[in-house]
Amino acid sequence: MTTDDAGQSGPGERPTVAEGTGQADLGRRRFFRQFAGDVLNTAVTVMSAAGGLQRDLGPAAAALLDPASAATRAAGLPTAFGAGGAGLGGGSVTPAPDAASGAFRTPFRFGDDDGQLLVIDQRRLPDELVEVEVRSAGDAAAVIRDMIVRGAPAIGQVAAIGLALSARAAADSSALVRQAIIRGAAHSLEASRPTAVNLRWAVDRLLRRYETFGDLSEDGAGIAAALRAEADQIVFETTTDHGRLADFGLAALPTPAGRPLRILTHCNTGPLACGQYGTALGVVQAAHHAGRDVHVWVDETRPYLQGARLTTWELDQAGVPHTLIPDVAAGHFISRGELDVILVGADRIAANGDTANKIGTFTLSVLAARYGVPFLVCAPLSSVDMETPDGSQIPIEERSSHEVTEIRGQRIAPVGTIARNPAFDVTPAELISGIVTEEGVVTAPFEPGLRDAFRRRAARWAAMPRFDPPAPAGPGTGEPG
Repeated sequence: MTTDDAGQSGPGERPTVAEGTGQADLGRRRFFRQFAGDVLNTAVTVMSAAGGLQRDLGPAAAALLDPASAATRAAGLPTAFGAGGAGLGGGSVTPAPDAASGAFRTPFRFGDDDGQLLVIDQRRLPDELVEVEVRSAGDAAAVIRDMIVRGAPAIGQVAAIGLALSARAAADSSALVRQAIIRGAAHSLEASRPTAVNLRWAVDRLLRRYETFGDLSEDGAGIAAALRAEADQIVFETTTDHGRLADFGLAALPTPAGRPLRILTHCNTGPLACGQYGTALGVVQAAHHAGRDVHVWVDETRPYLQGARLTTWELDQAGVPHTLIPDVAAGHFISRGELDVILVGADRIAANGDTANKIGTFTLSVLAARYGVPFLVCAPLSSVDMETPDGSQIPIEERSSHEVTEIRGQRIAPVGTIARNPAFDVTPAELISGIVTEEGVVTAPFEPGLRDAFRRRAARWAAMPRFDPPAPAGPGTGEPG
């Protein structure tokens, strides 16, 4: 999205923010309100926004979404934002801003050239912002596997862009070599995180576009341009659909009288996890910027502490009141009537509505059912796997035991302690009050409702002109890289 679309500066311009004036906060709020309206606008406006996303994602992320850093650049002071990364082992580093900075960051952005994606290393937050360079599907698989980028929608977008970058690099190779590169890259990406279905969905979309040329096509430049266009389309659709999801989620929230709406979240579901907007946390942001009085209770989300490290950071930057609690304290507060609704995301939703999400989600759903608290899953249809009949068929990733026995490199259990570390659990459909999607809130029975939502989404996007930007500069395009 261009800064023009957000009601601020035009393409390529960087707004300045005077320190201590409050303008960063106002700008952030203005962006969010305007964006919430833009995603429901006409097809012409939407396609213009997509073109801006292609041209100006770097300036938009670095200036619009990080206005404090823009002020630093405008003053001619050194900054790590926008500088090239130093590969998977390094990257651009700057201390993480405090609440006064007004930062509101996407998890990735394009760098100094069209063949460079810069991905925030979410393992380093909230202490510092480190951007890691991705130039191929191999790099993308590494940042996904190592949890540098996380969150099912963000994983899908980074995977799509990574595969497109590999196609770009292979544009001048022979058809057989290019086939091996693209097919091998796709396999590597799909194996990097097995539970999140958005990853497979995004890779499959790019492969289908590749197959329209044929595996042995000699048109390397055309393939590279087509895969990049498909990746851009995925990013744009994700941004648009998440805005719609937030709008439907906002309408579904309870409205207590005379006090704040008390929302419990688990894991991290904001822009860092989803791209430009967010799912469950996008609903929270929409409520906050619509003037709703909300207070968010944030589960710390052991063992990786996505809630403590990331959700609180995002809420702090956005100015949303919140309280961090231990995971094991949720039942205490729910039983005392101190929570009104639970909002969670999803890494994969089966056809019957069973939902795989961050470990601990199932426990919350049981507590919510026991005490009559609405339990809403907020997820785009790209997280729904209609080929998986129920949750028993969802593969559950088990991660290193070190994530349990250590916290950020500090051992908390005796050497040799055996630990199990499932990254996800499955919440049965009968414990879910509703699934908030970009086509509305789906309630039980979930399978027919989800199928209808897919039909409506397909019809909506079919009625919109497709975003096919010019071929990117670089290898195989006849333009300087």
